[in-house]
Amino acid sequence: MKRFAMSAALALCASPAFALNIVLSNDDGLTSNLKALYDELKAAGHSVIVSVPCTGQSGRSAAIVMYSTTTIIADNDKTQIDAEGGCHNGAAVTGAPAVGPFTKSGYTGGDFNYVHGTPVMATMYGLDVLAKARWGKAPDLVLSGPNEGQNVGKVVINSGTIGNAQFAAGRGIPSIALSAGTDTIDNAGLANAKSRTVAQLTTRLITALQAKAGSSALLPTGTALNVNFPDAVAANAGWAFSRIGTYDTYALKFSSAAPWGLSGSLPAAATADQAEDEAIVYKTKISVTAMQVGYDQRPAGQQWLRLRLRDLFAQ
Repeated sequence: MKRFAMSAALALCASPAFALNIVLSNDDGLTSNLKALYDELKAAGHSVIVSVPCTGQSGRSAAIVMYSTTTIIADNDKTQIDAEGGCHNGAAVTGAPAVGPFTKSGYTGGDFNYVHGTPVMATMYGLDVLAKARWGKAPDLVLSGPNEGQNVGKVVINSGTIGNAQFAAGRGIPSIALSAGTDTIDNAGLANAKSRTVAQLTTRLITALQAKAGSSALLPTGTALNVNFPDAVAANAGWAFSRIGTYDTYALKFSSAAPWGLSGSLPAAATADQAEDEAIVYKTKISVTAMQVGYDQRPAGQQWLRLRLRDLFAQ
């Protein structure tokens, strides 16, 4: 009887009763990273809905724009749509509905969905339509990524990966932005081995959060996480706490001559004060950063403003 009771207890601990309802989004569309993370989450027993933009939408931050509202047409992402005949990696073809399930073979079970719009529109579709239809409520967790390239330092405010996590966290849903190296790109077979490693490490992170949260939410209200994996990430990669900080990896600038657009320069060497910046930490370990949700200043900053302008408001 004791042996039976112990077996039953272990079965309960591994049962779907401890599974999470997860909306998985990104700003890249159908990628090796997305497929690998979906597979790992499902293998761990979680219920997963994928809702991603039809085409790659890096740098769209929190933009709320639909590119088409009835059927997929070549619009703001004309070059991508024309090149692939529809959504990235064949998720859906030109002329298909502007939102809906993937039509690509092997992805038609209803878990994989696209939106012909910006990343936040895809996240919103996952929360307002898909999650309600499947679970009748908001998900337990929103994951954004893993992005094909790290989101660290000043660039986080421009990131669609971060924008998704911030949007969902603004609704009070635990949210994590995930970013890996560009060596996780595999747009042909969608089977980059590094993508699977990132997915396994992500699942380990979620399990660790669950172990501490118990029946409570995974993250406190007003907090989201930004997680960045090193290039050439290994299964035994170490973890480190970090902060967004001030180190500017990408040093983005506007080109001073045609072709107009982004240019950049090599970043300066990091200072000792920047050693815990995620832009430095991710190079050797998995950096985990707690982000505030939105732009509200801390109490000290609010008090500074009240003192600085109290004479104006006393008039």
